Amino acid sequence: MSGTPAEVLRVAGIDVGSSAVKVVVLDDVERGAPRPRAARTERIRRRDPRKVASELFDASLSEAGLDREELDYVATTGEGEALDFRTGHFYGMTTHARGGLCLEPEARAIIDVGALHARAVLMDERAKVLGYRMTSQCASGSGQFLENICRYLGITMEEIGPLSLRADDPETCSSICAVLAETDVINMVSRGISTANIIKGIHVSMAGRFLRLLTSAGARGVVLITGGLAADAGLLAAMREAAASLDSKAAIDLRSHPQSVLAGAYGAALWGAFRARKLAREGIRFAAAGRV
Repeated sequence: MSGTPAEVLRVAGIDVGSSAVKVVVLDDVERGAPRPRAARTERIRRRDPRKVASELFDASLSEAGLDREELDYVATTGEGEALDFRTGHFYGMTTHARGGLCLEPEARAIIDVGALHARAVLMDERAKVLGYRMTSQCASGSGQFLENICRYLGITMEEIGPLSLRADDPETCSSICAVLAETDVINMVSRGISTANIIKGIHVSMAGRFLRLLTSAGARGVVLITGGLAADAGLLAAMREAAASLDSKAAIDLRSHPQSVLAGAYGAALWGAFRARKLAREGIRFAAAGRV
């Protein structure tokens, strides 16, 4: 171990996604709430993901006032297994469940909406995964699809949420096929449909798809949205509208958190701390840069 007090571990979680890298550095307090020291996100934008992850990791450590050697565990998730400075790697479903529970203790499911797919994950009060459902290969319900639409409409990803909330007559599009959905958007533009109503229509289609994913997985009660689209206020509003129409027996309370996009990195860090303590109890010593 690095010499920090036994009840507190300094850990980092790195979530390498298909479009962005997320890093969280925190003090994990045994029998207490974790204390974040740094949290950062960086878009990859056609760069080497490993280089982006390494640079963002170092920037996060600088913000936290730490060196790599001072960490007790460096945990990765997503595509982070390729990072040579990691201590261990954790599956994305388990890290999003653990991170989601940390950010929203009442949640018993998460809906992780990323650049390429979405997945609904059920968990218990200890973040044990109880079941899951994933979308198909089609990208019509993904962040990449929304980015393509934004480029065509000449807007940024940061603009889609506020635009969607201003819509007054949304036009729905295909929720089955990305190619058909993009064709729908082209036709809407030619018909003079406003950008706000186009975006809201896309959100409505995506929301319906995600709610079906959650209900098929058996989600009930509080559900936290995580992943790259968690900050999209328009999508969250459309999902809440869709959830309001569900039968009371299948009621879903959709929530977001200011750091929902970092859920995977949070979960990786927390599972890393759990593993570090387990190894310490077994008398196994290791360096943070080693692999366990």
